[in-house]
Amino acid sequence: MALIALAADKGAPGVTTTAVALAALWPRRVLLAETDPAGGDLVYRSVGEGGRTLDPGTGMLSLAATARRGIAAEQLWDHAQPLAGGLDVLVGLAASEQAGGLTGQWGALGRAFAELAQSPHQEAAADVLADCGRLDAGSPLGPLLPHAALLLLVSRVQPENIAHVRDRAAALHAKLHGQQRGTAQLAQPRIGVVLIADSQAGGRVAGQVNEMLIASGSGAHVVGLIAEDPVGAEQLAGRRRGRLDRSLLVRSARKVVADLHQTYRAELVPSGGAATGGHPVPPQGAGPLPGPPPGPLPGVLPGAGAAPPPPQYGPPAPQYGRPWQPGPPSGATR
Repeated sequence: MALIALAADKGAPGVTTTAVALAALWPRRVLLAETDPAGGDLVYRSVGEGGRTLDPGTGMLSLAATARRGIAAEQLWDHAQPLAGGLDVLVGLAASEQAGGLTGQWGALGRAFAELAQSPHQEAAADVLADCGRLDAGSPLGPLLPHAALLLLVSRVQPENIAHVRDRAAALHAKLHGQQRGTAQLAQPRIGVVLIADSQAGGRVAGQVNEMLIASGSGAHVVGLIAEDPVGAEQLAGRRRGRLDRSLLVRSARKVVADLHQTYRAELVPSGGAATGGHPVPPQGAGPLPGPPPGPLPGVLPGAGAAPPPPQYGPPAPQYGRPWQPGPPSGATR
């Protein structure tokens, strides 16, 4: 099972930018799904392959009609579109009014997302990163979450944001895992917090927030830090030129991806290694997953593996990376 859900408690902390950055650097084939019932952003902020505009009708909207008749994991690709650079996405709904078409279907979609990584068809197998948007108590995405291997709550580091994410993590932990201790805490989805913060002070803040989450019994802990980098976010969306591989955003996202695969190895490696993109999966305890083979890959960020890591608040982790090349800014000539 390799469905990773990303969400926020409230506001706009940068869930979509974080989801795109992690998906762009994911070491295996990945499908980014905008599952926010309030509507998606990628169709407005990103450029499709070849500089084309993304089709808002192909994605979660077209999937809603298919899901009523049942959906196999491999059918998800019929509704995906490639961004410039090669990242495959299921673009989100255009407006919250369209979410009614998915009423009662979120559980089936979560199951299909989770099963995609274990597809027996090598050409179809992939992990899924789901951008769930705001995840409050009334969110219709409740049936999707039990199918996730990881649930990552994205938060900024202002005191009110941290208080909200602590309380939301505790509520989700109780809802998904019950109030039991011990083995219940090992149940899926595991809950982590990704902080959006200044790269210089973020390490110290992350350690403090992690201690607070553990002490409060929230069932969550800090799993990574994404650098606050507006310029890098513009480059990632293809709206600004520059060396994206040198941006703080990409350097910090690469560290988060590496740490996730080191810490949650059992949850993120599908049985049989169907979604590894041809890389063998070593047995437990045999060391980290190998990196991509030498030579060009679709959507390579030149020099992405050479950028130094941002300040770390935990032990260093092996560097993974499936670098990604953004497309030209919207309206730019090719």
